[in-house]
Amino acid sequence: MKERWLPIGVLAGVLFGINVVARLVARFAFADRTDLQDRLSLGMFAAIGLILATLAFVRGQRRPLPDWAGEMALSVLIAMVLTIFVGPFISGSQPFGAGAGAFFSQIWLYAAFTGGGVLLGYLLLTAFGRDYRSQSLKRYAEAKQSKPRRVVRR
Repeated sequence: MKERWLPIGVLAGVLFGINVVARLVARFAFADRTDLQDRLSLGMFAAIGLILATLAFVRGQRRPLPDWAGEMALSVLIAMVLTIFVGPFISGSQPFGAGAGAFFSQIWLYAAFTGGGVLLGYLLLTAFGRDYRSQSLKRYAEAKQSKPRRVVRR
């Protein structure tokens, strides 16, 4: 049971850790510059998307999509909930401190960058033919061709 939940928790922790670092840098280095805070926030979302793209690329080679997609979705959901509800306290604010619009835009940005990252990683994996299904079909075709042709006697 522990082996099943450990990767989920580690990924959620890494994604939330990126958010914590970005919030602390924004709070202490760019406290009065909202334009730089916005750039840092977009950089954080891009880093999260790239991590998920890389992870989708790596996991998609070793396991079928249904085996790892649920784990990644749960990790992203946990990290998003932590980012939205705990993250603002780290930067000295509250979850609804900037209004409902900012709250929901953060949800949509998080969903777009994480979904886009996973999709990008898996599409690249599939385009290169290195996904689990393509590799198993390749092994099947090689096994079929390696057997000698059976001669039919009349």
